[in-house]
Amino acid sequence: MKSNITKTLLGGFAGTLMMTLMMQFAAPMMIGQPMDIAAMLGKMMGNNYAIGMAVHIMLGVLVLPLIYALLVYRFLPGTPLIKGLTWGLILWLIAETMVMPMAGAGFFMSEIGGLKAMMAALMGHLVYGGLLGVIAGREHSCCDTHPSLA
Repeated sequence: MKSNITKTLLGGFAGTLMMTLMMQFAAPMMIGQPMDIAAMLGKMMGNNYAIGMAVHIMLGVLVLPLIYALLVYRFLPGTPLIKGLTWGLILWLIAETMVMPMAGAGFFMSEIGGLKAMMAALMGHLVYGGLLGVIAGREHSCCDTHPSLA
């Protein structure tokens, strides 16, 4: 991917914002309580909510979009949307098998709502990845930027 860093970071911002809003407002309809990502991360870092929020934003807006654009994009199949959804699925699997157990939520969120919480998190990660993929865009060939070469 000839990355457009601005579009990639914008995609990360939009995805992070939507995922955060979903976990605060849509998750309670599914599991009866909000899923506060910053609080979970903050708990892992000495019960500091501000640090948890900073880590959540830094990962979602900066680190994960750059990993996607610079390292992962070229290996994923499909359109930008499919690539983004696949990235969201990969991130969800990492969260469910490594991050959530470290945060005290259990393997696949078994300690904080089980299947319903796991599905809410999956939806959030798919929205994140989908927005990142669509906003960051597609791979550009020489012919896209120079129509006379087509």
